[in-house]
Amino acid sequence: MNKTLNASELKEFLDSKVEQYNNPKFIESDPIQIPHTFSQKEDIEISGFLTATIAWGNRKSIINNANKLMELLDNSPYDFVVNHTETDLEKLLPFVHRTFNGLDCIQFIKSMQHIYKHYEGLEGVFAKYAEENSVQTSISKFKSTFFEIDHLKRTQKHISDPLKNSAAKRINMFLRWMVRDDNAGVDFGIWKTINSSQLSCPLDVHSGNVARKLGILTRKQNDAKALLELDTSLRKLDSTDPVKYDFALFGLGVFEGF
Repeated sequence: MNKTLNASELKEFLDSKVEQYNNPKFIESDPIQIPHTFSQKEDIEISGFLTATIAWGNRKSIINNANKLMELLDNSPYDFVVNHTETDLEKLLPFVHRTFNGLDCIQFIKSMQHIYKHYEGLEGVFAKYAEENSVQTSISKFKSTFFEIDHLKRTQKHISDPLKNSAAKRINMFLRWMVRDDNAGVDFGIWKTINSSQLSCPLDVHSGNVARKLGILTRKQNDAKALLELDTSLRKLDSTDPVKYDFALFGLGVFEGF
C-alpha cells in the first residue's frame, strides 16, 4: 500500500480513519471507559493511570480487572490514594492482572500518595520534565520519582523507561488520554501544562504492523527507536496533534485486520 499512496493521499486516508474511530462509540470497547466513569480531575487521572498500567492482553479482561480495582478503591481513587490506612491496603492483596499483583497494586497506591503529597500530582511530575517536542525524558523522570520512596523491586517493571529503549506504550496511551483535547468526547484534555504536539503515539504490535504496511515505520522492533521514527512520520502529517493517528493505526489493526 505504501507504494501507491503519496504523502497527501496517506494523510487523507489516515485522517478519514481518525474521524471514523475517534468518537464516543470507541469508548464502549476500550479501557478508556474506566476513567470516563469519573468527573473529578484527580479521580480521572488516577483511574486512568491504573487502567493504563494493566492495559495489556485481552481488552475485556483489562476492563473487567480495572473495574474490580476501582471497586477495591471504593470507587473514589483519589480519596483512597491520599487518605488510605495500612488496613485499607490489605484488601488490595488478592488483586491480580497478568503479572501485576496485589503487592504491586499497594506499591502503586503508596507511590501515588507520595506524588500527590510532595509534587503537584501526576500532572505536575510529567509537566516538570517535558521537553519542547517530547515527553519521553519526562516518562523516565516520572519512573524515578515514582520509585524514590521505599519500594518493591519487582514493581519497577510495571513502569517503562524510554531512556532504556522502551516504547512505553501504556504510559504514552495514558498521556494521550489526559492531554489530548479531541472535541469528540474520547480523550479528556484535562492536563493543560502539556501540549498534544509533545505526545508520542502508543506503539504496540497492532499500530506497529499497520505503520510498517503504510511505510511510515521501517524498524522491525517496537522500541524507543521505532517510536521516534513513527513520531517523526506522524508529525509530518500533523505537527500539532500527531498522536490522533493512534486511532487510525489502532482501528485499522484491531477492527479491520489491515
